[in-house]
Amino acid sequence: MRLVLRGDIPDDLGPQWNALVDQMERAEIFYTYEWAQAASRAFHASVTPLLFLAYEGEALAGVAALATDSSQRKAFFLTGTTADYCDFISHPDQRPEFLHLVLHELQRLRMPMLVAANLPADSATSDTLTHAAAECEYHLFSRPAYDCAQVVFRSSVEREAIKQAISADKRLRYCLKNLSKHGPLTIDHLKSWEDVRSALPGFFEMHIARFHSAGRSSNLIHPGRQTFLRELARLLSQKGQMVLTRLSVGDRPIAWNYGFQFAGSWFYYQPTFDVAWQRYSPGVCLLAKIVESACDDPGIRVVDLGLGAEGYKERFTTSVRQTLHVTVTNSALRRFREAARYNAASVIKSSPFVENCVRHVLGRVSRSVPA
Repeated sequence: MRLVLRGDIPDDLGPQWNALVDQMERAEIFYTYEWAQAASRAFHASVTPLLFLAYEGEALAGVAALATDSSQRKAFFLTGTTADYCDFISHPDQRPEFLHLVLHELQRLRMPMLVAANLPADSATSDTLTHAAAECEYHLFSRPAYDCAQVVFRSSVEREAIKQAISADKRLRYCLKNLSKHGPLTIDHLKSWEDVRSALPGFFEMHIARFHSAGRSSNLIHPGRQTFLRELARLLSQKGQMVLTRLSVGDRPIAWNYGFQFAGSWFYYQPTFDVAWQRYSPGVCLLAKIVESACDDPGIRVVDLGLGAEGYKERFTTSVRQTLHVTVTNSALRRFREAARYNAASVIKSSPFVENCVRHVLGRVSRSVPA
């Protein structure tokens, strides 16, 4: 296996790259060539791709879509700020050799640190990376990152049970009934680029308004994020993988989900709702309609609710998938600091008394600092 390093995403690599994604232990939309391409185009001003391509003869055998920033002090997944799952792409049997090659090349480049965020805990990479780091004289620290809620359909009986549970949800029935009093309730799954392109401005506007109403800033206020979502939608809609779901009362959209259908998964990626209808939980109603639609589609095996521990997801969750945050560094001290910081934070969170004491001390310190 030989390794090639590039500083861009080649225009002609898509078919080979995506064929490798299909060989992954769990193929995800976030691993695709289109996702990396959209991220590279949208954020080219702030990150520089470090694309590692492994070949056996002329056949592509591995892809590591990494990047670095202007400091050149660490490498990270190119898609790390946009993807719910990130990984090294290869057949699982070839992952050990591929990881060794990538780490040796990072060592040659004198890259002091690799940050692997949102790495699935059930990936072949999670165990293999530990051994590869040790052999390349790197120090590794891995910690739990997120629990990603999922609705998994293991049988037709389970699909029917989930549908019945949704139908029996009294709060949900109340919301849907009251929404329908204001006009016909419709759900649309937009998939063509023409439909998605015309609808995206409404989705962007609603997402920004929702966060503004709560005194927070939507990530869509940043032009780069909008550029990314627009470019990603264009690329994925060409492959039939883009699904922009809209819940409307009459002709008025009240909730959206920017999502995907890929390899048997329907991803609940970026939802929003109109705060004017908040008392009727339009976002929960939209998610319920998505899950119902997935129950009726034998090609969908899981509705993935992604990162975030929002309480409303618990009403639908049947399984959880964990991700890891892994730091690989050439400094034992840096590794120790990462571990100490995480362990200290864990102790504080596990003890309300300790947490209150820390907050009290920090409050006194902040008050003692001159304005």
